[in-house]
Amino acid sequence: MKKIVMYILISAALFSTMEVALKVAGNQLDAFQLTFVRFLIGGLFLLPFALAEIKKNNTKFTKKDYLHMLLMGIVCIDIGMITFQLGVENSNASTAAVIFCINPMFTMIFAHFMTEEKLNKMKLIALGIGLLGIFFMIKPWDMSPGNTLLGISYTIASAIAFGLYSAMARTSVHRLKGLTQTSISFILGSITMVPILMIAGRPAFAGINSGNILMMLYIGIMITGIGYLFYFLAMGVSDAATASIVFFVKPALAPIIAVIILNEVIGINGFIGIALIFIGSYINLREQKRKGETA
Repeated sequence: MKKIVMYILISAALFSTMEVALKVAGNQLDAFQLTFVRFLIGGLFLLPFALAEIKKNNTKFTKKDYLHMLLMGIVCIDIGMITFQLGVENSNASTAAVIFCINPMFTMIFAHFMTEEKLNKMKLIALGIGLLGIFFMIKPWDMSPGNTLLGISYTIASAIAFGLYSAMARTSVHRLKGLTQTSISFILGSITMVPILMIAGRPAFAGINSGNILMMLYIGIMITGIGYLFYFLAMGVSDAATASIVFFVKPALAPIIAVIILNEVIGINGFIGIALIFIGSYINLREQKRKGETA
């Protein structure tokens, strides 16, 4: 039990610094470049752990497996994380952090069509409450300074894409395992970004210097590498539903960090939005746990 709590807290703490770190780094580096380098570093960091997992489980890969992980990488990185970075750059870090945490609810929608995890009344209620939370967090009738409709749209798109990525991962996780497909999909997704960077005329490594290298390494190794490592360690000693508590803790922790580091201000509507997303996440988590107990 102590291990589970420690793994979840470490992962949640690292993930909660993500939007602030990306906001700061995004002021110096290109959004596409930052996403490419971040996941290349994170994927390579996770690779030794993935290789150990492959050896332990004697995993055999087919061409279909590599294609599946390639598509996962494209959905997660080329679509989901690029839009996420653009969302962070065009909205408040606290807003982006809370909105992105609704991604498990989008996962359950995609999982309904891709796995045996079907939607039910309670899951739909959870989704409705979560969407209502986003509405209050955005406050479209009077947006907080720093938030833009473009940034919000990018962040919602990233949550949807990451939800699809997670659902895709669920279809193969029992055979390929979490760390393995995460590491490989991160690396393959980063590689597919190379032609995108070339065609768009965007830098790959140019601009990374002594002034921002430590922040880049923190984002790549600590957040994207160690953050996911402890997430999967939590999953390994418990289950996917318990590990997803990470996204239950983050909406509370990330805004506090944004307020402290970036001096952002959260209004009463923001607190209402956070509370509603908490409630929606809790209902979704409870349904996942119930399903696990009755399986």
